Amino acid sequence: MTPHSLTVNRRPAPFGIDSVAPEFAWTLPSDAPPQLGYEIEVSDDSSFLPDDITWTSGHIKSTAPYGAQYAGAALRSRTEYSWRVRVHGADGTVSDWATASFETGLLHPTDWRAAWISHPEAAKKDPRSVYLSTTIELPADVVRARAYTSALGWYRLFINEHDITGTALVPRWTPFHNYTEYQVYDTTDALRAGTNTVGIIVSEGRFRGRLGAFSLPNRYGDRLAALMQLQLDLADGSTISVTTDASWTASYGRVRVADPKDGERVDLRIPELPWLHGRSDGAVSAMVIPEHRLMIAESVARVEQIGRRRGTLSRTPSGKQLVDFGQNMSGVARVRLSGPEGATVRLIYSEVLSSTGEIATGYLGGGSSKKDWFQRDEAILAGEPVEYTPGATIKGFRYLCIDGPADPISTEDVEAIVLSTPLPAISEFQSSDGRLNQLWHNVVESLRSNFTDTPTDCPTRERSGWTGDIQVFGPTAVQLVDADAYLRRYLRNLAAEQHSDGTIPPFIPSEAAVGISRNPLGFTRTSAGWGDVAVMLPWTLYQYYGDTTVLRDQYASSKAWVDQLALRAARKRGVRRRFRRGVGHLERYIVDTGYHWGEWLRPGETLASEMPGNFLGRRTSVATAYLAHSAQLLSRIADVLGEDTDSRRYAQLADNASTAWRAAFVTEEGSRIGDDRQDDYVRALAFDLLEPSQRDRAATRLAELVRQAGDHLATGFLSTPMLLDTLVDTGHADVALRVLLQTSAPSWLHAIELGATTTWETWDGYKHGEPEASHNHYAFGAVAAFLQERVAGLAPAAPGYARLRIAPIIGGGLTSASVSIDTPYGRASSAWSTSPSGAVTLTTEIPPGVRADIVLGRISTEVGPGSHEFTSSALEMAHGNP
Repeated sequence: MTPHSLTVNRRPAPFGIDSVAPEFAWTLPSDAPPQLGYEIEVSDDSSFLPDDITWTSGHIKSTAPYGAQYAGAALRSRTEYSWRVRVHGADGTVSDWATASFETGLLHPTDWRAAWISHPEAAKKDPRSVYLSTTIELPADVVRARAYTSALGWYRLFINEHDITGTALVPRWTPFHNYTEYQVYDTTDALRAGTNTVGIIVSEGRFRGRLGAFSLPNRYGDRLAALMQLQLDLADGSTISVTTDASWTASYGRVRVADPKDGERVDLRIPELPWLHGRSDGAVSAMVIPEHRLMIAESVARVEQIGRRRGTLSRTPSGKQLVDFGQNMSGVARVRLSGPEGATVRLIYSEVLSSTGEIATGYLGGGSSKKDWFQRDEAILAGEPVEYTPGATIKGFRYLCIDGPADPISTEDVEAIVLSTPLPAISEFQSSDGRLNQLWHNVVESLRSNFTDTPTDCPTRERSGWTGDIQVFGPTAVQLVDADAYLRRYLRNLAAEQHSDGTIPPFIPSEAAVGISRNPLGFTRTSAGWGDVAVMLPWTLYQYYGDTTVLRDQYASSKAWVDQLALRAARKRGVRRRFRRGVGHLERYIVDTGYHWGEWLRPGETLASEMPGNFLGRRTSVATAYLAHSAQLLSRIADVLGEDTDSRRYAQLADNASTAWRAAFVTEEGSRIGDDRQDDYVRALAFDLLEPSQRDRAATRLAELVRQAGDHLATGFLSTPMLLDTLVDTGHADVALRVLLQTSAPSWLHAIELGATTTWETWDGYKHGEPEASHNHYAFGAVAAFLQERVAGLAPAAPGYARLRIAPIIGGGLTSASVSIDTPYGRASSAWSTSPSGAVTLTTEIPPGVRADIVLGRISTEVGPGSHEFTSSALEMAHGNP
């Protein structure tokens, strides 16, 4: 029963953390008895001698293999700690110790001795990357070396001939006005006795590069800069510190332009690392800049290479070389280029081809001042073969077009480098319908493409961290990958960017909106359904990971959001109070002012058709529903945290807002709601806004609307993720399956029929034969949660999967489905198949310490850990299936 898969702050053996109270977690073997308690020890030496132990938890009674928080002596900077855990089971059994480690970074601002340095000329209008370098003399007895590094822009760190950063895009996008992340590297093996060369290349990155739909540059500042502190431990116990300062050299090199959206322009005639070849362009002394930034350690694995793909070669009708990698993705291409010296070649990336077979980028817009440069790189050829990999940009693409006088390439000369945050996959889904399997795969690929340095809407056009997108997709993301630390980081950024009045920008980080959000119309300032991520995402993380820490960390932010929404409803009166009857004193709970995105992009709707209604207060029903829902969730959060007064207050607010919403928007006892659209009923039912007597009529009307639409969905961003679950929960599982398996637009399988390899922003994807909108948006991919929790049938019945509910939906012509998922307690699985007679066999695996409710036809039972099998006859299924 020895624990395994030990983590600290949700990462295995993290390197350079700056948390003063790290969190510990572990997993038990599948055959282990239930955990009843645990002990943890932390030591600054792996021998765990008594004098070295900095904390011992003692025997803690707990069944949860997570949530243990350090409470010992203050941790020291730059120190490697060992920690171990053993668990207590039934009958007094105690496991062996399981041991792991973590290393602290620079815990205090005074630990930093380095200065920010830049090129004296590297200001706003100079697009060139900055090259910074120095040489250092070292003794032979360096036993440990760590480089604590960051930049204002994306950087690459080199020591001698070693590429320390590799393919990583660092630092991540943060609210740079609030704080900047630094990275820690083990550089021991890169250094040698004698002379060493250290170099840093800094490019635009998210700090100075073009951001958002409007491709706004210089949102955080206009000067690229780097910061590095190289700490060397010698064999005699002494240390050497090498820092960025005015003694460094600043120059320019082969990278003449490097924008994260627009792309790179490079001169391949210049060596990649000029300081190793005695070459420099305009070398001068580096300039120290007076930056006093709050530095925090990165808390999530870096955006880096997670895979490679080879492609097939062809020519476009116009004769350009074309590579099809067979999969839409986020990343860059590595290409071996040759051709006439001084000639320019363009590398153009796209998700799709035009109807004529040419590369297509115009469908994305781009918003750049250089629209012919969007999603492309330019290389000046060296006259001899040179391998080129863009290092300071990222693209969304399946196709690569090589335009220019480059020599013909072979399949060995080009490959796609897939870039993403390397979050561990935790689940697998399979069914008898290959189209559903492809749909699930597409959702995973869209997640990978958009979970880069912040969760983005798409990897092409906007690349913004839209709050509405991650609000609806969060419950799916946490079932596909271990996203706990990643999404906690997003929430930390959200809290940092929350306005003083409690409103939340529609994208995080929000700096892409500066200059637009101050528009009198204020359409990028905040929106219901989007800002509610401040409440809904922490609740999602708690439900799937079980740890209350995120609720506490985000509690003030969650309260501020709900409080301001309630205040807006109480103090302001909109211009469109066209309710079917007066609501009297309840009007103070109706949110009817300000801009709201509303349901957003129902099938057939466009940006142009939606925006006027958003400005004119026509999204009141949506906004008020979210006030009621978030207030109810916040009441539950307060209850979990023991904030009883808050719990009662927000429960009352939720009740009042629900009552007001019903008075304003519900007629005919629930058979008519709002504008009588599918999403009106989905919200009403999913958010539990109706009286019990109204639910049946609302559910019946929802099913009617779906049937009237030919078993098609008619919902937008906010309600599509809830549609199928709502149909199932209200007794219409057959309708839900027909919508799921629909193949004509709007439907999920329509894109599959057209060969999609990721999920699309719109249901059509094409207009008049030409590509339209993004082909790599994860929002509508939230349906993958339905595949796992309903079709395969495995869902949490208590926070953190402490209890399971296994209740698969059988039907729709499917003959089998299965899912397995790594929970905080271990691997859980559900798999069912039908026989020719119609009988259904269900097999399950329940992890240690967990119980599960099994529902299959007329079978309804409870089981404990281990493997189980159930069979239900066709007759039993007919009378018992949801």
